[in-house]
Amino acid sequence: MQKIASFTVNHDTLEKGMYISRIDGDVVTYDIRMKKPNGGDYFSMSEAHTVEHLFATYARNSAWKDGVLYVGPMGCRTGFYLLLRASIGYADAIKLVQESIAFIAGFEGEIPGNKKEECGNYLDHDLAGAKALGADMVAALRGWTVSDLEYKE
Repeated sequence: MQKIASFTVNHDTLEKGMYISRIDGDVVTYDIRMKKPNGGDYFSMSEAHTVEHLFATYARNSAWKDGVLYVGPMGCRTGFYLLLRASIGYADAIKLVQESIAFIAGFEGEIPGNKKEECGNYLDHDLAGAKALGADMVAALRGWTVSDLEYKE
């Protein structure tokens, strides 16, 4: 079998940030890398679950909501995939992620979609951990530009 594109990225040199993982027709997959791969520091599934609820809620209520297709965690627990329609330009995609991460970092209150009838594992959340991840990424993405979206070798 052919190696998938995400396995061809050198994870030894990959840093926290936002990258274009792949483009399939009118869909752009972004790699929102929140932890250094293979760095020994990974987020918990509870943190990932809460980030997913907050990130998806913000993105799907943003000015770009019609172009948001998917927000979900990577199995390696170092980041998230964000799938957007290509009609959302790269600069706007960066802005959407920056705003979403800031929303997570500053979130107070009840986690959206966190009732038994709304979520398949509603008891497994970590808001404090999600907020800490968000705050760390706010700093990592400060000043991020379209030229930063390319993976570095």
